[in-house]
Amino acid sequence: QVQLVESGGGSVQTGGSLTLSCTASRYASSTGCMAWFRQNPGKEREGVAVIFTSAGSTYYADSLKGRFTISQDKANKRVFLQMNSLKPEDTAIYYCAATTFCSGDSWQQIQLYPYWGQGTQVTVSS
Repeated sequence: QVQLVESGGGSVQTGGSLTLSCTASRYASSTGCMAWFRQNPGKEREGVAVIFTSAGSTYYADSLKGRFTISQDKANKRVFLQMNSLKPEDTAIYYCAATTFCSGDSWQQIQLYPYWGQGTQVTVSS
């Protein structure tokens, strides 16, 4: 079992920045892929970014490239999501998720991830 705890959400104005953090109870084979997803009420959960914890490779949702950056601190079992130039449409609950294996083609498939955090709210006001 892996427990994931997100932090760093909050409220910002358009154009602002936030950094989310996800701390895992352990970094092991079960956390080969660490990802961020987001969801608004009434909408499907969508993949934001993923990092392959072994190689450090990263992938992003096409619409978010250039504004969001995912990174990790292996020593402290943390994954970060740096969000810049935030827009009102970025408002959502952001979730951290982990799974053993994923690929550049499959990482956005929610069903791949057995481990989820509780989510952290990000609100961007205009």
